[in-house]
Amino acid sequence: MRAVSVCLSLASFMLPLCMGQAPRPPAAVEPGAANLPAQPIGANDLIAVSVLDAPELTRTVRVSADGFIRLPMLKQRIAAQGLLPAELEEAIASALKQEQLLVDPVVTVTVVEYFSRPISVAGAVRNPITFQAVGAVTLLEALTRAGGLNPDAGPEILVTHTQKGPDGKPVQITRRVAVKALFDSADPEANLKLYGGEEIRVPEAGKVYVVGNVKKPGAFPLVEGTETTVLRVLALAEGLAPYAGKQAYIIRRDERTGAVRELPVELKKLMERKAPDVPLVANDILYVPDRSGRRATIQALDRIAGFGATTASGILIWRTGRD
Repeated sequence: MRAVSVCLSLASFMLPLCMGQAPRPPAAVEPGAANLPAQPIGANDLIAVSVLDAPELTRTVRVSADGFIRLPMLKQRIAAQGLLPAELEEAIASALKQEQLLVDPVVTVTVVEYFSRPISVAGAVRNPITFQAVGAVTLLEALTRAGGLNPDAGPEILVTHTQKGPDGKPVQITRRVAVKALFDSADPEANLKLYGGEEIRVPEAGKVYVVGNVKKPGAFPLVEGTETTVLRVLALAEGLAPYAGKQAYIIRRDERTGAVRELPVELKKLMERKAPDVPLVANDILYVPDRSGRRATIQALDRIAGFGATTASGILIWRTGRD
């Protein structure tokens, strides 16, 4: 039986030689035969085009920025953007027949690499990244690729993408996703599906700054769902330093007008529980002067939020007396 099988194989190989034909070599494997999901082709995508019995037309091409490809011997460019690989196969076959290059072409299109579906992740993440979406990607997968959230990440994630409006013009749409819903509650609606073209931004949490005569000056993030007060941030700053004054000041900037206000806090009464605790908002600066009466100017304190907490213990601009 094995001898018969070998003879049949030899016969199938020798028959074309007897008829004056060279045996057909096995089909070459195209470099673009990657098993990527079929999704609409976009600008800058790399695709492999294979035409049966036409090696001069078989090649790997990149889609141009305006969404077209060009093949040798074809006069016309072929629109590829927005087509699935199977639809592009039909378009190429139609062009070959229209220009009378082949009677009944058999065309295969595979995607080598997608470059038209970038997803960028930036902000309060460990490793900001931009990658290509191959198929549907979830928001959690995108954040995982970026190494996860930083400890100072805010309570919301912003996901922006562009879509066509009613008039056909591009419109940017931004969705806000609560971090708590995505991670703690595991809400499936919060785990958005991404298809490429999205920008994911993770803003940092708002901060308050504590400077002056405290043991640990610095910037402290606001905690969602918890009121931040003078006593709370003093506890985070490990309490008052020796010779702290009896009165502290909250430096607060109006985001709309840019005006800076100075709000006095009766620190001694507050510490003795003889006055109510004072709430703080994002970007507030709590300044505790020493008891000598020397004070930093409002302008110097207001710069701390811009320069960071490292300047909190190094203010050199002072004024005497109290307003």
